Amino acid sequence: MTDQHTDLDAALEQVFQAARAHLATVKAADGRIDDDAVWQAYVTLNNASYAYDEQLLDAFGEVTPWDVESIDPQEADERFGVGAGGVDGDEPADPHPQVVSVRQRRDYRVPSVAALVRIADAARRQGSPSAEAAEPVGGVGEAVLELLQAGDGSLGALDIPELEPLDGVVMVHEVTTPLDPEAFSDGDVDGPFRSVPGDEIVGRLDEHAYLPDDDGDDSPASGAPAGGGLR
Repeated sequence: MTDQHTDLDAALEQVFQAARAHLATVKAADGRIDDDAVWQAYVTLNNASYAYDEQLLDAFGEVTPWDVESIDPQEADERFGVGAGGVDGDEPADPHPQVVSVRQRRDYRVPSVAALVRIADAARRQGSPSAEAAEPVGGVGEAVLELLQAGDGSLGALDIPELEPLDGVVMVHEVTTPLDPEAFSDGDVDGPFRSVPGDEIVGRLDEHAYLPDDDGDDSPASGAPAGGGLR
């Protein structure tokens, strides 16, 4: 075996060791964000993979499927960035913490109330421990709420044929205090959306319903762009 092959085998072994070390640190971090040990193990694995790829190319003109570049550990923080505190955890906290509030309204037309209630009933039965014990959906509003709950609150759950989207608007605010839903009663429909002194409206995006034109293509019903106003 030539020295070149020996070096190549050693480089591959470095990849194995770095991969095992990376997995061990990931397990030890147990989902902790911006863990320093995980970041360092990542850099080591990246550089070991890069070194092996380069030696394989030199020896045989072959490459690996790993599209990586060498990372200078001293410059990694500046090039790629890490979370709060930096790699070593010694950086000061952000002196200007911000909270962004996104508030959306979207209207829908209901082509068939019976069809909407029927699909909401099916969603309720599917999510009920006992399908027989599930109460029937009582109306349009309750049907929409049921579909939202089934979709974990995502508006994507309302992208169904039983609802025809109309116009909508999205407002973006910078706020001083995060939302506390428990601070508002169930009957206070305006409180969670009311701005307080110190809040700043950044801008808004207008959503326009898309309807098929005469050629079968989708186009904005109003002819206006789908959004605007954000700075």
